[in-house]
Amino acid sequence: MTHSSSLLQAGDQALLDLATRLADEAAALIRAIRARGFETVTKSDSSPVTEADHAAEAHILAGLRAAFPHIPVIAEEEAAAGIRVAGGKTFWLVDPLDGTREFAAGRDDFTVNIGLVRNGRAVLGAVALPAYHQLYAAHVATGAMRIDADGTHAIHARPAPGEGLTVLASRHYADDPRLASFLGGHRIAHLGNIGSAAKFIRVAEGAADLYPRLGTTMEWDTAAPQAVVEAAGGSVALLDGTPLRYGKPDWRNPHFICAGKREHS
Repeated sequence: MTHSSSLLQAGDQALLDLATRLADEAAALIRAIRARGFETVTKSDSSPVTEADHAAEAHILAGLRAAFPHIPVIAEEEAAAGIRVAGGKTFWLVDPLDGTREFAAGRDDFTVNIGLVRNGRAVLGAVALPAYHQLYAAHVATGAMRIDADGTHAIHARPAPGEGLTVLASRHYADDPRLASFLGGHRIAHLGNIGSAAKFIRVAEGAADLYPRLGTTMEWDTAAPQAVVEAAGGSVALLDGTPLRYGKPDWRNPHFICAGKREHS
């Protein structure tokens, strides 16, 4: 993989191991809260938040800051509460429960995202899918792994099938006319709508081929799953083809396309 030696730094395995453990522990907290019931409230930006979001974030932040106090952490619920943390050359991006709408509605496509950014690039990440008991760990220099009841296995994005693409789009933006316009030039075998970073993960493991995001996302939504996709051989790029990068002043992402493996990359 290009520039892999410069991306893999001493201590990165410890960073990834910690992120993976904390994502797994946060997933267990979320499952426990879901099992006993919870209340959903609305934030100032009209998005939902639950006890599970706050409990998972508190656990993750405590773990990251205790182990690596010199690495800043930018997390969704702290940011929503007005807590501002500067990024820098290296920083964590955390979404403790991506897909809160899915979680609150009783659906299963929600995730825990813990990603590390270095020099503007998401270089490693852990993503848990609590409802599926699946855990993904990746470093862009060494590859991506899925950990579940069947063990630990490498995952790989797939080249586009000749019969057409499997496309995953946001459930929240399912009726966006821009999506139909974008897909007009592609051969589509299947189009599905699900929430959260699960869409990235299904592309990364070769279950889907394309995830066009033509709506708003924040950097904590995408850093960890982008690391998984790129480590698995896929790509996450802006509409002009340049890679999605991190450290923007408002943490807001432009539109992007998550895609599987190119035939000649």
